[in-house]
This record gives sequence, structure tokens and C-alpha cells, in this order.
Amino acid sequence: MSQPKISSKNIIVPLDVPMKARKIYIKNYLNITKRTGRLMLFAGDQKIEHLNKDFYGKGIAKDDAYPKHLFEIASKGKIGVFASQLGLISRYGMNYKKIPYLIKLNSKTNIVKTKQKDPQSALLNDVNDVIEFAKQSKLKILGVGYTLYPGSEYESKMLAEASEIIENAHKHGLITVLWIYPRGKAVKDERDPKIIAGAAGVGAALGADFIKLNYPKKRGQKSAAIFKEAIQAAGRTKVVCSGGESKAPKAFLQELYDQIHISGTSGNATGRNIHQKPLEKAIKMCNAISAITLENKSVEQAMRGSRITERRTSG
Repeated sequence: MSQPKISSKNIIVPLDVPMKARKIYIKNYLNITKRTGRLMLFAGDQKIEHLNKDFYGKGIAKDDAYPKHLFEIASKGKIGVFASQLGLISRYGMNYKKIPYLIKLNSKTNIVKTKQKDPQSALLNDVNDVIEFAKQSKLKILGVGYTLYPGSEYESKMLAEASEIIENAHKHGLITVLWIYPRGKAVKDERDPKIIAGAAGVGAALGADFIKLNYPKKRGQKSAAIFKEAIQAAGRTKVVCSGGESKAPKAFLQELYDQIHISGTSGNATGRNIHQKPLEKAIKMCNAISAITLENKSVEQAMRGSRITERRTSG
């Protein structure tokens, strides 16, 4: 069964979107979900988040050493939106004007570990910067993203920033995606299903359109089943799952399928499982992920349609 298409009538527009911005919001929502209500987010924000570890080394395609690789994938693969920082997009966007973009407003490196200091991710840009950039660049900017860390001693500042970002973004009809990772000395287990469900509730209370969460883990239980609690806690805010480290294609696609059809997620946010591959294989993986997410295909149909073999395709 194919994924049914949605129209403007199917979209519940948040009440903080003013009347003058409702049409823009609806248009952006339909575009970012490819009229499916689901999100296929290609994550390209790791240049800051993970430094060069994810882009150079054993098992990683040589293509990935160059930032251009991310834009080549986003321009040639089937995606809902490409997420990265404004600065990187400003350096390459002139050559990739057809890509749908989401601007990641904050980022931090992974040099300082949680055991050294609780995480805080400060703003690089604000919503007004994005609006001006969209006007100047003429790029297709559909939304903004922000990472917050519940449990950090700095959570109050990040919660306040996230709330303000969502309010301002909605005023301009932009879609909002929150990356929410419970993290800090007070958080004993970042993958605990209860704390991840709590994070989902935080995203709902802030009014986000989508939230990106880590997949929960609990000994003796299946992640797809225990993830349901987070989807329920999020309510009308839709949940997408972080792709995580590179896996064999079939294993990754099966996990994605289970997240959608067992857990009830509304898509995915995938980076390394796409961009660490050579361009041709990265595009195939991108298309397979989209086939499951946006076209409701089975794992077998997605792999066959994208011509992905059983073998691991990274490197």
C-alpha cells in the first residue's frame, strides 16, 4: 500500500501561526513532507557536531572528505529536506538552488565530554537571520532546527531559546524541528525509554512540528515496541528517529521500517548512513530510505527499487 498524499485540509496549523503566514506554513509543510505528512530529513550538520571523525577515515568513502559531497547527495537523491548550518549553505547554495533546506540554528562540537561539563549548544543564528538569508539567497528555506539537552544544568536557557525560536519561526510560516537529547551528569541513561518519552513531551509542550529523538534501548525489550511511549507523549508533534552510526543497509532499513510501522514514528533524520558512502551508493541509500518513509514501501521493495545489494555499502 502506498503512502496516501495529504492536502492543506489535512494539516493542523498551530495557533501561533498568524493568519498572514498560514498559507506559507501549509506550503512549507507540504513541501518538507512531500505531501505525505512524513519527514525524510537528510542531516548534514555533523561538520560541527562530530568534527571530521564522521567524514574521513577507515570505512568512510573518500567523497565524504569534501563538504560538496553532502550537497551532491541532497541535490540528486530523494529527500524531504537537507539540514545544515547557514554558513555552510551560504558557501555552496549558489550551486544547489533546487535543494529544500532547513537551517540548523545551533551546534556544538563533541570535544568537551559530558563527564567534564554539562552540554550547552548556543545559537549560531536566529530566525531573523534565516528570513534575511532566504530573501537574499532566493534559496528554498522550509524550516529551522535547534538542539536542546534536557537534564543539562543549562536546560532552562535552551528551553527558553527553543520556545522563542518556534514562536518566531511560526510567525514566518517556517517548519520547526527540535533535536532533543537528554544529556548531562544528571542523566544516567540517555537511551532509557522513559526519559526519551519525557523528551518527546518536552517537544510537544514547546510546540515543535517535528522532534528528532534517539532510539531507546532497554535490556530484554524490543526498541520498536518501547518507542511507542515517546510517540504517544509527543501527541500532535511528530517524532522522527536519529539514524545513528552506519549500519549494513538492510539492517538500517529494517530498523527504519519498524520505527514507522511498529513504533508509529513519522520518518527519520539520517546522516552517516547516507553520506559516508560513495556518491552513487549514497544516492541509492537516500532513495531507499525515502521509498520506505515517503512511499510506504517494504524493505525488500526499497532495496530492489534502489538497486541496493545485501552487502555493506559504506567505504
